[in-house]
Amino acid sequence: MEIDRIDRRILVELQKCNRIPNIELAESVGLSAPACLKRVKRLREGGVIVNDVSIINPELAGNKMTLLVSVEMERDRADIYQIFRQSIMKAPEVSQCYQISGSYDFMLVVCVKDIQAYEGFVERVLHTDLNIRKFHTSVSLRTVKFSTEIDLSAHE
Repeated sequence: MEIDRIDRRILVELQKCNRIPNIELAESVGLSAPACLKRVKRLREGGVIVNDVSIINPELAGNKMTLLVSVEMERDRADIYQIFRQSIMKAPEVSQCYQISGSYDFMLVVCVKDIQAYEGFVERVLHTDLNIRKFHTSVSLRTVKFSTEIDLSAHE
């Protein structure tokens, strides 16, 4: 799907706040309200806008720990990877999962209320998968930057 300069401006604004009224959005990108609404609808239907969500403060929701978990699988096989991906999709503690290159096969971002909750996750998900060779856990001490925004300035 082709996106032009105005589409990019719309996307930049929506990434800041997707609850902006259409009239304000249209004004900020220099369109009429109906034309803006039509473009936003096209961006959603075309899969450019994937979802509209509320980002919750994990600490206020009770999840005070963020852990980065690197996972190395026993063998480099597609079926093993698929089984692991399916188990991770079911684990509510995992907020992000990336299949990566390098020494490890997957990188997980795990958010839990405390170390006991993490131990429960490890026992339930990681220790039950016999195809995991090893995993390494790093505890996040502080969030320096967290953003869901995609930089669109390089495309102009």
